[in-house]
Amino acid sequence: MAKRVSLRDFQESLAGRLKAAKGEASSDVRLSFEAGASRWLVRLEGSGEVLPVPAIERVPRTRDWFLGAANIRGVLYGVSDFSAFLGGSPTERGLDNRVVLVGQPHAINAALLVTRLAGLRNLGDFSAAEDAAPESPWAQGAWRDREGKLWRELDTAHLVAHREFLDIAQH
Repeated sequence: MAKRVSLRDFQESLAGRLKAAKGEASSDVRLSFEAGASRWLVRLEGSGEVLPVPAIERVPRTRDWFLGAANIRGVLYGVSDFSAFLGGSPTERGLDNRVVLVGQPHAINAALLVTRLAGLRNLGDFSAAEDAAPESPWAQGAWRDREGKLWRELDTAHLVAHREFLDIAQH
């Protein structure tokens, strides 16, 4: 039987591993997550905190992928469903969902709802996916894991500055 770990212990463990990985000289470590059917890698310096999904207040007259505002330790963050933003299905809500504060390193209060975290990954375990066409301006590159699954690298600075991401008003 699998060992049960409390959510608090998991979060503390992940926070410790993220902090240790950020302190490493290697720039090959990435935070990985799934958003719907797509898989993403993000540089540690481009990602902020990873949190359980907080209460999100819907904002009227916004796009379907913009879920609303969440109060995270007294600061309001705009939360977007990353899968829906990419044109995929809305994220099916579940216990594995997380919110990644992608705007935090860029002084922007933006967060992404993701399907699930996939942990810390080393780029040494991937090979460049030269055959993968660029998906968007915020996709910095593409990689294949040892199983041949495609992973895209998210450039959070480009994402949070992109007009399409910033335009949350319903048209």
